[in-house]
Amino acid sequence: MSAGIPPLAGEDHACAECGLSYPALTLDAARAIIGSLPGAVDAVAGPASREDLRRRPAPGRWSALEYLVHLRDVCVTYTIRVHRARTEDRPVLEPMLNDLRARRFRYNDRSFDGVRDELAACAAGLGDEIARLEPADCERVVTRLPGEHRTARWLVRQAAHEVRHHLEDIRRCLAAC
Repeated sequence: MSAGIPPLAGEDHACAECGLSYPALTLDAARAIIGSLPGAVDAVAGPASREDLRRRPAPGRWSALEYLVHLRDVCVTYTIRVHRARTEDRPVLEPMLNDLRARRFRYNDRSFDGVRDELAACAAGLGDEIARLEPADCERVVTRLPGEHRTARWLVRQAAHEVRHHLEDIRRCLAAC
């Protein structure tokens, strides 16, 4: 494995923190989780002050706003990944490099309203791409690092997990304010 890039969860992943179980998650349910993202963001982060959205709960931890921008990038990245899984033969995917993106693209300086609008559009785009998957497409394989082979089905489940898990991270950030 490459230094600094964490391994991907397995196809059978069950998250102890948020309770999401990949084997139990249908594509329709995953798409619904992703589609609910704009409303969930409004409920969780909409009432927060702009200062609270930018406040990091501890050194080395992301703010609620940084998690929101990350979720936007998750939707963009997974739209491309699902598309590539569906249209290419065993594509090799680039790692997201989350912390680098957060620093270089100044996530914590973004406008909440702008990010919220982008997030809604990106979540809709990911939902559209997921809807294009045929049953046989779900078994198509991608790789990211040597030895990491995942199905298109896993990509959809992982995107839904990112949404569910990071919404809870945002709640925790804002509760710490």
